[in-house]
Amino acid sequence: MSMFRRRSGRFVAIFSPDEVRVLRKVAGEVVALLTDGFDHGDPVVDRLFPDTYPQDAASSAEFRRYTESELKTAKIDQAGAVLAVLPTDPDADGGAEVRLDEEAAEAWLRALNDARLAMGVRLDLKADTDLGAELAAAERDDPSSSRLFQLSVYAYLGYLQESLLAAITGQPRSLA
Repeated sequence: MSMFRRRSGRFVAIFSPDEVRVLRKVAGEVVALLTDGFDHGDPVVDRLFPDTYPQDAASSAEFRRYTESELKTAKIDQAGAVLAVLPTDPDADGGAEVRLDEEAAEAWLRALNDARLAMGVRLDLKADTDLGAELAAAERDDPSSSRLFQLSVYAYLGYLQESLLAAITGQPRSLA
């Protein structure tokens, strides 16, 4: 499993072909959600663009009118930053070595966060959900289930996000 490290002012990770495929798929799905599939009735969109004034629908709508387009563009650009450095044919390239400068690393952090928020909604995960217990239950119930795969991707994205954040801040990782 890849992990980011700081090297010569860059944040570097080596990804296997499978990791590249997962990251490209997740980033592509975020872009699709924010372009073709953008729908305020979708709970994922609500999670990515929460009401600024939950008690005041009119003020929230007014704020959204002025900020949503720019925020959506930023989120698409952040997912694009992930796609931009990953090969489209990871098997031919044998995976990828990713070298991010400070700006690209920040974009990756935000893109990974957006992907995890979206997946968390789709998987019906809450703040107090025990991810380990969810993974164990999914594996026990059906080891070939799409839920187990999705939970594994969610956990992987969290691991990757944490390793990048640790590399940026110079703090040791808290998870094994």
